[in-house]
Amino acid sequence: GGEVGASLGSASAGGEKPLSSAWQAALSGATSMSQGQRKRPPPRRPVGKPPENRPARALFCLGLKNPLRKVCIDVVEWKPFEWFILFTIFANCVALAVYTPYPNSDSNATNAQLEQIEIIFMVIFTLECFMKIIAYGFVLHPGAYIRSVWNSLDFLIVVIGLVSGALDFLMQGEGGEAGFDVKALRAFRVLRPLRLVSGVPSLQVVLNSILKAMVPLLNIALLVMFVIIIYAIIGLELFSGALHFTCYNNETGSRMESPHPCDNGTAGFNCSNLNKDGQYFVCLDDWEGPNYGITNFDNFGLAMLTVFQCITMEGWTDMMYYIADAMGNSWQWIFFVSMIILGAFFVMNLILGVLSGEFSKEREKAQARGDFMKLRKKQQIEEDLRGYLEWITAAEDIEMEGDDKKETDAKAVEVDPDKGDENDEAQQPSWWQKKKKGFDRINRRARRACRKAVKSQAFYWLIIVLVFLNTAVLASEHYRQPDWLSQFQDYTNLFFVVLFTCEMLLKMYSLGFQGYFVSLFNRFDCFVVISSITEVVLTSTEIMPPLGVSVLRCVRLLRVFKVT
Repeated sequence: GGEVGASLGSASAGGEKPLSSAWQAALSGATSMSQGQRKRPPPRRPVGKPPENRPARALFCLGLKNPLRKVCIDVVEWKPFEWFILFTIFANCVALAVYTPYPNSDSNATNAQLEQIEIIFMVIFTLECFMKIIAYGFVLHPGAYIRSVWNSLDFLIVVIGLVSGALDFLMQGEGGEAGFDVKALRAFRVLRPLRLVSGVPSLQVVLNSILKAMVPLLNIALLVMFVIIIYAIIGLELFSGALHFTCYNNETGSRMESPHPCDNGTAGFNCSNLNKDGQYFVCLDDWEGPNYGITNFDNFGLAMLTVFQCITMEGWTDMMYYIADAMGNSWQWIFFVSMIILGAFFVMNLILGVLSGEFSKEREKAQARGDFMKLRKKQQIEEDLRGYLEWITAAEDIEMEGDDKKETDAKAVEVDPDKGDENDEAQQPSWWQKKKKGFDRINRRARRACRKAVKSQAFYWLIIVLVFLNTAVLASEHYRQPDWLSQFQDYTNLFFVVLFTCEMLLKMYSLGFQGYFVSLFNRFDCFVVISSITEVVLTSTEIMPPLGVSVLRCVRLLRVFKVT
């Protein structure tokens, strides 16, 4: 403190130093005292992206300072180069889609041009592969090119492309009599779209999640098979041979149109219902069954196939109706409904749950890797900023001390005793100010009470009960309802509109407009109330046609979401 006062005093008395020099001296003194006479080293310049852990040598001869390797590292890690490779892969996929295969060695002009373009693609992919091998090494150390799964896939695709191109060239040189069909290797071109996976991290997350989910999916598959076997055995015991009966004309022996199962008893479909114009039908066991005899429970294999079809929810209702026609509609529906609930809704959705869980894990891993790199850069920036903040804090402390000193000096000034009465009279509040102050006090108390009320559990449950009552009134509307019910619904709707409007205004008053509209749910509630008021006005004035009024009345149902 003494050093600061001495520096300020010498600056003001001697007049040799300007005020800015005195302020700088005080700042340096305060900073040195706060840091315990320690001098802070100058802030370090951010060093940018930290270097990767690369091997000292690649291919046994190329060091980190080798010009060729440095160029390869800069190129393969250059963002435009990555985008160029992705664009090339996409263009190659388009070329593969345009290519039209012909039998034997036939071709056309388009295919010939695509073969020339294929050479350009192979050159680009081969150069990319060689540059990455030079930059990262091949296989003998961590982080090498071939140790990455995606790079291994790229390398395999490039090698297959080079081999197929070389064999194609040799066959053309020998007049096509080499006896080796290159088309078998050309089929591996379909793997090239997989190179997009190595260039797009989000696709890597998806594919990794599918691969990681294979083991859990095996357990789910066993559970699905277990459910299918159980229901197949039950269906085999209950419905074996029941789907081969259908109606035949008793005179001509022709089968009914759109055949379906029947029953000779009274439980299922009776063929006598088709008797007309002297034609009589009887139920005979001479039909192969639905879907040309594939869909039935005659043996264990077909029963499993039928249960699998039902679990996939493909035509399971038709199968249930077939069984009802063949055996009646007393209890057979329990078999199918329980199979759909357990097999389709529960077991099959477990597959989606496993895939979703593995995808979330892989996405978190990818985000963690990206966040780690961002954190390292952020820590470097924060270390540089921390020193500047110390200087700013010290300057703010000195400025605040100066402001406090000014306030103390102002309070120490004595007031003239002759003018004291005049000052007291001038400081007396007026009648309007007193009334305004009293009104503000009452307004604050009222808003506090209203805020406490709208946030209470009793108010919450009151609104919930009103919403349910309003929903019950809306649900009571039906076709050809009596006039007294229509009048009751109109008056009740008006009553609920008034109540919900009062609720909205009460919340606006207690929370304020800004506080009320901060909540998205309050905005939704305001929209419903305004729509309800508009519907009441348009209904009473008969301005809008009935269809428009009906649409607005549907907005009332949105009040049900207030329960949430």
